[in-house]
Order: sequence, then C-alpha cells, then structure tokens
Amino acid sequence: ITLHTDTRRVFVSGEEVTLKNKEYELLCFLMSNADIVFSRETLYERIWGYDSEAEINVVWAYISYLRRKLEAVGANVRITARRGQGYLLEEIA
Repeated sequence: ITLHTDTRRVFVSGEEVTLKNKEYELLCFLMSNADIVFSRETLYERIWGYDSEAEINVVWAYISYLRRKLEAVGANVRITARRGQGYLLEEIA
C-alpha cells in the first residue's frame, strides 16, 4: 500500500483505491501503528474525536468498509479483530 499524504490518495500495487475521508484517516493511523491492537474506543477517539456526534459503532462500520476495499484490490494487509481487545493492521504472509 502506498499513501500519498499530500493528495490523500491510496494505491495498492499501482491501482488507486478510493477512500472516504474517515476511511483514509483510519487506514493511515493503522498503517502508522501496524501490529498494534487498538480498542474500538481508542480508534473512535483518534479518528472521530471526543466531540463527534457519531456513535461508537461507526468504528466497526468503517473497519468493514476498509476491509472490503482492501480485499477487492488484493492488498497484502488485513485488519484483524482481536476478540475483547480491538483491531490491528497486519501483513498477510
């Protein structure tokens, strides 16, 4: 995965993946902290912020959107859920 932070564009194996703003922010955060588990609450605070009017379940929804988009282009990473702990981005072997 290649992130172009100046234009907020994402490429997987040269193919552009269109992401919404929060999807992009979530992916950037997870990529910057690969192999670290983050609780849903932590992801919510980091991406949506304390003042957000969104429900905390929005984290699950955006994780799901990102998973589908990354799988569709054959990305070599996946977002894994650790039961009772949270989510992490890990490389697929």
